[in-house]
Amino acid sequence: MGTNDTQVIKQHLIDPEICIRCNTCEAICPVGAITHDSRNYVVKAEVCNLCMACISPCPTGSIDNWRTVPLVKAYSIDDQFSWDELPAELSAEQLAEQGVSDAATQAVETAPQPSADPTGETTFNSAAFGATLPPWSAAHAYTNLYGPKAAEKFITATVVGNVRVTEVGATQGSDYDTHHIMLDFGTMPFPVLEGQSVGIIPPGQDEGGRSHHARQYSIASPRNGERPGYNNLSLTVKRVLEDHQGKPVRGVGSNYMCDLKIGDKVQVIGPFGTSFLMPNHPRSNVVMICTGTGSAPMRAMTEWRRRLRASGKFEGGKLMLFFGARTQQELPYFGPLQNLPKDFIDISFAFSRTPNQPKRYVQDLMRERAADLAPLLADPNTCFYVCGLKSMEEGVVLALLDIATKANMSWDTVGAALKREGRLHLETY
Repeated sequence: MGTNDTQVIKQHLIDPEICIRCNTCEAICPVGAITHDSRNYVVKAEVCNLCMACISPCPTGSIDNWRTVPLVKAYSIDDQFSWDELPAELSAEQLAEQGVSDAATQAVETAPQPSADPTGETTFNSAAFGATLPPWSAAHAYTNLYGPKAAEKFITATVVGNVRVTEVGATQGSDYDTHHIMLDFGTMPFPVLEGQSVGIIPPGQDEGGRSHHARQYSIASPRNGERPGYNNLSLTVKRVLEDHQGKPVRGVGSNYMCDLKIGDKVQVIGPFGTSFLMPNHPRSNVVMICTGTGSAPMRAMTEWRRRLRASGKFEGGKLMLFFGARTQQELPYFGPLQNLPKDFIDISFAFSRTPNQPKRYVQDLMRERAADLAPLLADPNTCFYVCGLKSMEEGVVLALLDIATKANMSWDTVGAALKREGRLHLETY
């Protein structure tokens, strides 16, 4: 057909069957090509520049999907919002019927490559500094052992504990709280590491009559279990009763989880995550910055280090924790954190809604502790972990930039090293 060939593209798509709606792709996309509704995450074909920044951070691989289609018939975001599964790849015959030649098809068959400048802009982008690789000494992570595309669609766990870990919710008649939920897998294998997550499938159907999709929760226990030596794990779940705009909404997954009783059965998929993993070498320092339920992976990392120390297997490395919440009453695990030895972990709390007190955020605490953080920034054995609300991410990275600059370190050099060496991890939502 020569010059009259229909233009063809290899369209980037997200598999709705295995996507766990973690928001990593949307948060990291430098051009705003990814968006979502109440069910699906989708890619705007007209905006995506094939920079590939979203590929590695995706914990499930759901982002790594492509379909060869005529440009004029690229799948719209409305098409993608309606999907329960990816459409089949168009055959050569189907493409030919739409005016696409073999030559045009072959031209796009190779995987898209990153552009030289994925951002095309000079504005500060905190997500660009987040590592997509784990620290060099991290243990090997197993992923996707159970899920829609695995041999087993899910694994069944038994609830063996469900306790409130905030003062909020203890008041009679109040159910706005955060729970520590323990799941046991019996004899079935489910190996996990600190920093990984799982998906929980709530029972029932949504308003469209479709089964609920899995909800992602970070694991709050270390690799050898909430109860050491047992095949179990724990999750930190906040009951959701309002959306980000403050409008009343009853979160399907969170309320299901918070209301679980001992002995209940839960369908679990995963585990997920290959980069937000802690270092294992003895000289490693770990700096943890979190808000709310973003404390889950930090609790897992802290407890693993504590157990290693108690057994005499880990004597080096520094632990620092910057923990933010609106009030002390809303901060999970406040009591247990207070009981940890001061020579084991250095903890700073920030509360933004304490009556008659100025608002303080984790980035404010970091700047106050610049003298302690600067040497850690300069130490190639230090890893930083940020987990919690998306709104904190930019402030935290800017605080690190300021601390480096005031210590006469080049942030371009430091920031690049943190990303390249898997030492700055951002997991925000």
